[in-house]
Amino acid sequence: MALVRILWVAIAALSFSIGVLGIFLPLLPTTVFMLIAVYCASKGSPRFEAWIRSRHYVGPLLITWEQERAIPRPAKLTAVGMIALSGLITGWTLGPGWRSFSIIALLVIVAVWLATRPEPSSSK
Repeated sequence: MALVRILWVAIAALSFSIGVLGIFLPLLPTTVFMLIAVYCASKGSPRFEAWIRSRHYVGPLLITWEQERAIPRPAKLTAVGMIALSGLITGWTLGPGWRSFSIIALLVIVAVWLATRPEPSSSK
């Protein structure tokens, strides 16, 4: 049983680390990895879960998502802006072709999905 808890915590720590990198790197989605980190931490270490939720840069976003399935406007604008930057970089580095088109199409789908999420009721 201790090994299972260690694995949950290890996955949570890895997801949290990737999520933190996603704050600075446009191609990594922060929120998804933070949600995975919170879920895994809740299975392995409630203390680690509480620590993740207490981080000022991600805690409120996680709580809002879990309670309302909503994303605040500043987070949406930042995410969509980073996705657009990623699309530009992808198009520039890969040039024309199916790989570039496929990646940019996926980025557009993600950006549209993000942009159409509701905003938290507390921010309206």
